[in-house]
Amino acid sequence: MIRQLAIALCSLGLAACGGADEQDIQGWMNEQAGGMRGAVKPLPEIKPFPVVDYGSAMLVEPFQADRIEPERQAARGGLKPDLQRRREPLEAFPLESLKMVGMLEQGRASHALIQADAHIHQVRVGNHMGQNFGVVTAIGVNPMGETAVTLKELVEDINGDWVERTSSLLLQERQEAGK
Repeated sequence: MIRQLAIALCSLGLAACGGADEQDIQGWMNEQAGGMRGAVKPLPEIKPFPVVDYGSAMLVEPFQADRIEPERQAARGGLKPDLQRRREPLEAFPLESLKMVGMLEQGRASHALIQADAHIHQVRVGNHMGQNFGVVTAIGVNPMGETAVTLKELVEDINGDWVERTSSLLLQERQEAGK
């Protein structure tokens, strides 16, 4: 019973609020809406574009392998690496990562000590090293007075020809602590 009485009182209270205040608000909204006008810009004119016929039957296929890769010509110089020979351990490393840490001489034979990662390898003239098919051509003191290993490398130029390049590894002397 008390619940029904509370609902009835709330309904009477809400009915009393809807009188004069609602008319004031409605009048104010009508007054404000009187001066408002919507302004929508007109859509731009659509320009007609000419129709172009695309005749793809006479053109080169854009995804053919010969279109993507340049044409390989036979090497003119006759130089090329021997891809059939067995690879040596130092050919797995780029030349920049190898260090000459020493040199051994026994009679007329010279050997260089090359460090690759944490391992030391002994090389002599004729051994291969580096990833550009490098062959050791000399071990010893170069014309500038530096102890070095001289290599002849084969690299491919932009035309696909193999060219020789001379590189060298200089002896890396260890700096003593405290100097």
